Amino acid sequence: MTQPCKLKFQLKIVILFYLFCCIHAYSLAQRFEFTRSDSLRGHLNAFRSCFDVKFYDLGIHVDPLMKSISGSNQILMEAVTDFSSIQLDLFSNMVIDSIVYAGQELPYTREGNAFYVHFPDIIQAGQQLNIRIHYHGAPIVAEHPPWEGGFIWAKDSLGRDWMAVSCEGTGASLWWPNKDHLSDEPDSMVVTLEIPGHLMGVSNGRLLDTVSLANGNRRWIWRISYPINNYNITLNIGYYSNFRDSYKGLEGNLDLDYWVLDYNFEKAREQFRQVQPMLECYEHYFGPYPFRRDGYKLVEAPYWGMEHQSGIAYGNNYQDNEFGFDYIIIHESAHEYWGNSVSVSDHGDMWVHESFATYAESLFMEYFHGTHAAIEYLEMQKESINNQQPIQGPLEVNYNNWPDADMYYKGSWMLHSLRHTINNDSVWFSVLKNLCREFKYQTITGSDLIEYVNANTEYDLEPIFDNYLNNAKAPVLKAIDKRKKTARVLKYKWKNVLEDFNMPVEVRYGQDNYRLFPTIKKQILKLPDPDNEEVAYSTELFYFYVR
Repeated sequence: MTQPCKLKFQLKIVILFYLFCCIHAYSLAQRFEFTRSDSLRGHLNAFRSCFDVKFYDLGIHVDPLMKSISGSNQILMEAVTDFSSIQLDLFSNMVIDSIVYAGQELPYTREGNAFYVHFPDIIQAGQQLNIRIHYHGAPIVAEHPPWEGGFIWAKDSLGRDWMAVSCEGTGASLWWPNKDHLSDEPDSMVVTLEIPGHLMGVSNGRLLDTVSLANGNRRWIWRISYPINNYNITLNIGYYSNFRDSYKGLEGNLDLDYWVLDYNFEKAREQFRQVQPMLECYEHYFGPYPFRRDGYKLVEAPYWGMEHQSGIAYGNNYQDNEFGFDYIIIHESAHEYWGNSVSVSDHGDMWVHESFATYAESLFMEYFHGTHAAIEYLEMQKESINNQQPIQGPLEVNYNNWPDADMYYKGSWMLHSLRHTINNDSVWFSVLKNLCREFKYQTITGSDLIEYVNANTEYDLEPIFDNYLNNAKAPVLKAIDKRKKTARVLKYKWKNVLEDFNMPVEVRYGQDNYRLFPTIKKQILKLPDPDNEEVAYSTELFYFYVR
């Protein structure tokens, strides 16, 4: 009989803590304003950290005519600490019909896009339990997918229904109820799509079965056998044709599964030939493909693309870029390692996903076309760096408002610069492969990754990470080249950098190469033979500018 009073007290404490978190986050990043809603999504409060999700069983009926969905999600969870209430997430425009536990309906309270489920008794730490949430509604529509999340109710070129969803950043809870925080991935999952019988429904993982129903609908049942972050769960519905292939990988044969609009079948068979060499490249640099049981899948989608685990959304219209490869295949597939297997626990650290996946594109060029081609590709990426905002986002507020693509392109150049700082490719590529092995199927922080890289190299790389991630400005080498009668003097120092920035640079003068270690204080290099040779700076190996 004392539970309601205890619950009210807990809620008051959490509200005060949320307010503190919002104020603290704002003080860390004064250019932003955050709300309680941001903290409800981004922070692991006591109502979220008290349990660990083990399994989701999501079943939904999709109604193309009404542009609505209905269904249920069963959640198997384990109590980490004692609790009587938990927080889950579902956008406020979606309707919760009931929440069932042990045969009885549970009460709940709503707060914006979050809701609290209240149990009749204390759930003890270590206890496993199932709840099932029944719900329905019209999910928000994506205005600009995949950058703005939501459902996509599209038509193919023949005017037929074609549906999909993308929700990175916006949140999986825009279309199904779950614990919408990157830190808690289910160990496995089942997704069942009930759709009109003339359509095909594709999700992540392996297709277990299709079942025809008396009402003319068909159920498509998919099983994911690995941990997966919530924004990677997807659905694709349309007039698909399916074809398959196999890749002989490092751990045996890998099934390749392609779902494309029926009239694009021949185009896809030709374009998707790029998958096998891409997998060869990535297995060389990063190790075995991480989701072999679930296979590798490309699914044609009505938007550009998205790294949905073992079910990558492809919408690049079967086009290669000026470097001769299909950007969506190469970039989104790199996320199978960086983002899907090695995943961050907070959206503010999204640079881990995007910097490594973008850098992987240059490694693809290097693997097949050599170092010069990779440098040419990186120089193309450099053109898109803005240097307006830090790459690192605020934590615990589900930050998703980067104004540019620097986490992609500047992040790629950060990794390229780290490689040449280490100046030992054997060490560098060993670190990349070991990162994929050590953090496989885990959620980590950006700090975890930096600590691991630092511990496995002989150079203190933390100041370099810190400068590229938290300093919006591009490093500038202030260099003054003076010629005298008997000598030539190069004076140099860093500008626009954090105080402890310790990245080296290389200069070439005539036949000689010099590795310099600039600081924010002026240093001098004496060069021989004061002739008319130009001093060349290694801007192709490190990200900086010379002034």
